[in-house]
Amino acid sequence: MRTFANLDEFVAVKGESLGFSEWHKITQEQVNAFADATGDHQWIHVDPERAASGPFGGTIAHGYLTVSLLPILSMEIFRIENLTMGINYGLDRVRFPSPVLTGSSIRAEATLTDVKQTQLGSLAHVRMRVEVEGQQKAACVADTLSLFVA
Repeated sequence: MRTFANLDEFVAVKGESLGFSEWHKITQEQVNAFADATGDHQWIHVDPERAASGPFGGTIAHGYLTVSLLPILSMEIFRIENLTMGINYGLDRVRFPSPVLTGSSIRAEATLTDVKQTQLGSLAHVRMRVEVEGQQKAACVADTLSLFVA
């Protein structure tokens, strides 16, 4: 994990990769629990038998499940010390270029793409690129927004 002593130190690395998270295995139990939480029980996510003969050869994680893992993946990549607070401000853009097959492992790379000063604090734009182990194409690319107050 990359640790920044303060917000100024973090802002100074604008344009750089902040590093990678650990690998996380996506289980069928996790996919099923997400389906229960969201009400999205589409067979490509929750029916392994039917999905085996489907377009992906097995069940896949919901795209929004992948997005919901961004906070934990991000916390494994970097930390800014001496902040009053940091809050999730939203997302600018999210894409799912390739599926995450259940049973595969994912990790994320974070890149600080921009920081803008606002009346409330520093609005950081961090591109999160989620990759699947052994796969070239990203599973998710999301431009996240976080408001940091020193």
